[in-house]
Amino acid sequence: MADLRTTITEVVTGLGMTGLDDIDDALAARPRSLVDVSPELWDQLGEGWSRPSQRQAFVAAWTNGRRFLEARDGLRGREPLIIEWKGSHRAPGDEVVPADLRVDHVYLVSCKYLSQIVINASPAHLFERLLAGGHGTRGSDWYQQIAPAEYQALYDATRDELRAGALPGLVADLGSGDRTLLRKALRRTWPPTLEGTYAAFVDAVARGSARVWSAALDRTRDRERMLWRLLRIGSAPYFVLGSSPRGSLRLRIATPWDWRQQFELRTFEVEARPGGQPMVGWRAVVRRRADRDDVTVDGRVEVRWSHGRFGGPPEAKVYLHTPHADVPGYFPLS
Repeated sequence: MADLRTTITEVVTGLGMTGLDDIDDALAARPRSLVDVSPELWDQLGEGWSRPSQRQAFVAAWTNGRRFLEARDGLRGREPLIIEWKGSHRAPGDEVVPADLRVDHVYLVSCKYLSQIVINASPAHLFERLLAGGHGTRGSDWYQQIAPAEYQALYDATRDELRAGALPGLVADLGSGDRTLLRKALRRTWPPTLEGTYAAFVDAVARGSARVWSAALDRTRDRERMLWRLLRIGSAPYFVLGSSPRGSLRLRIATPWDWRQQFELRTFEVEARPGGQPMVGWRAVVRRRADRDDVTVDGRVEVRWSHGRFGGPPEAKVYLHTPHADVPGYFPLS
């Protein structure tokens, strides 16, 4: 089940495409063209619209949907026959298009509100397999694989600090109950006595991850596809409707075919970066073919536990630092 705010941003974006006069009318009509929305969810949306705290999210989503209805790159004023909402289910297959809505079986729309995260994958899928193919499972513990000595040292120091003698001696032997105990005990910040050990662990994971990523890039010699995958540029064109800290977000995302006609990758590099989490930075220099000017696109990957410290397997969250409007292949909706 999607959370209410996600439901608002996605479903109400679709509602804005229906051509109905306003949000009140649209919620009352529950248009049949917007499918896969249950009566219970319509009720939740109606209740959410009554809350002042949710009004801004409703209006932003509605406005984006309306702009897509009117846009020359979008529906050009033609009211769609069907708007399909993906909801919270995970898409089958190996698709890279992060679509939340499909309009008239053709237009794919991603609803992205106030998030710099473009991908959330397992570290092995990113650093070793370069995001190729399906996401698969989380696999083995990346920390254990990439920095076993520093990981064990952090666990030893944590176990001593918490005086949790009942915990197993090896971090690799932690069970679900042990992880729950540690996660709750370390919910806020690391104790001052562990800061140095944690810093050494962070550095080892960042350096090891950058080393593995660089080796995989050298082996495949295909940095261009790596950049496309990080930017979610795939074989099908799609649209991003949402908002960012800089304002509204309304973009048409190019395909690799489109991208190569207008841009040329000059360099793509990765490096370990300091931070409160294990962090690997990435940076690409891209040349525009029209004027031969170079533009830089950069971001970072944070490798961190899912579900809290010593909780679930580590995940790799990819962040984009460059403003969306400046990213090669991201075109403002016209």
